[in-house]
Amino acid sequence: MNLKKCHNFDDYRKLAKKKLPSPIYHYIDGGADDEITLKRNTESFNDCDLIPNVLSDVSNVDLSTTVLGQKIDFPLFLSATAMHRLYHHHGERATAKAAEAMGTMFGISTMATVSIEEIAKLTKGPKLFQLYIHKDKGLTDNLIERCKQTGFNSMCLTVDTVVAGNRERDRRTGFTTPPKLTLASLLSFALHPGWTINNLVHEKFKLANIVHMTDKGSSIDKSVIDYIDEQFDPSMNWKDAEYCVKKWGGPFALKGVMSVEDAKKAIDIGCSAIMISNHGGRQLDGSRAPFDQLAEIVDAVGDRIEVILDGGVRRGTHVLKALALGAKACSFGKGYLFALGAAGQKGVESILQKMKEEINRGMILMGCKSVKELNRTKIKFR
Repeated sequence: MNLKKCHNFDDYRKLAKKKLPSPIYHYIDGGADDEITLKRNTESFNDCDLIPNVLSDVSNVDLSTTVLGQKIDFPLFLSATAMHRLYHHHGERATAKAAEAMGTMFGISTMATVSIEEIAKLTKGPKLFQLYIHKDKGLTDNLIERCKQTGFNSMCLTVDTVVAGNRERDRRTGFTTPPKLTLASLLSFALHPGWTINNLVHEKFKLANIVHMTDKGSSIDKSVIDYIDEQFDPSMNWKDAEYCVKKWGGPFALKGVMSVEDAKKAIDIGCSAIMISNHGGRQLDGSRAPFDQLAEIVDAVGDRIEVILDGGVRRGTHVLKALALGAKACSFGKGYLFALGAAGQKGVESILQKMKEEINRGMILMGCKSVKELNRTKIKFR
C-alpha cells in the first residue's frame, strides 16, 4: 500500500500503521478507558441525514469561510496536536507547510517539537497557537509573548486536560517521550527501520517551545500521562482563562467546551470562539460527542461567538453536517497525523485535498453554492 492508494481516512490509518512503530501508531489511534467516547465521536454523525436540493446552479461553489479572523479556503483546519516529530522526522515543519499549501489554518501545540519562532518564519499561512496553563505561570506568559512577537494570528486555550485521561493503550505499549527501546517495543522498532533510522539521525527530540524552561519530557524519559499530571495546573479556573484572553488581546478560542453553561462563560470572559471538543475521546470516557452537543450550544450562543466543531471528523459530509447545525468550521487531528506518519508533508496535503474534494462534491450534490447556505433546513435527525 502507498499514498496513491489512500482514498479515505481508513486508508491513511492503515498506511500509518504500516510505517510507524506500534507505540507511536497507538498513541495516535487510541483513546481513554474503553474508548467508547472515541468511537462515539464519529458514530454521532450517522444519527442524521443531509437533505439536498436539486436544479440549483452549482457551477461555481465557494467553500471559503472566516474563522478566528482568518480566511481559509475550505471549512476544515488542522487542530493543534502534540509532538509531530514522533510521527515523521520533519514534524510540524511538514504539517505547517501542508496547511499553507492547501489554504487552511495550522494549529501548533505548546507541546510541539518545532518552535514557535521557526514555524512563524516557515509559513505565512494562518497560524493558531494552542496554549496549556502550566504550574509555572512564567512559562505560560512566555508562550503568549512569543506568539505576539512572531505574528501568530490567533490562540486557543485547551481546558479539558488538567489531568491526563486513562490512556490504557499507552500504558500497555510503554509509550514515552522521547521514545525509548524496551524489550516490549524493540521488535516493533526493528520492524520499522525507516522510522527508527530517521529518529536516530535527525536532531534530538525535544519539546521545542518549553525545553528552555523545563526538561520534563525532553531530556529524560517521561510518559505523556506523567508529564501532564506533573506540569499542567489542576487549579486552572475561569479567572486564569480570562487572564490569558486579555494578555493575548486578539482572536481567542476556548478548546474543550462541551456544555451550554461553559459556552456562555466563554463569552463572558471575552473569547472570540469556542471549540466543542472532548480531546478526541482521550480524556473523559463516557462523555458526550462534540457533534451531539453542537445544536444545543449553537442555539444558546451561536449568534454571539464562533462555534468550531473538533472531534470525530472523518468525511467531508461530516463537515457539511456540522456547518448545517451552525458550526463556523471544523478541525481534525487523527486524520492528518496518520497522513503525516504515512508520508510526511505529501501525506498531509493528500488528506487535506481529499477532504476538500469531498466537501466540494457534497456541496454540489446538496445544491449549495456557498457554505453560508448550509443551515437547519439541510439536515434532519432520524
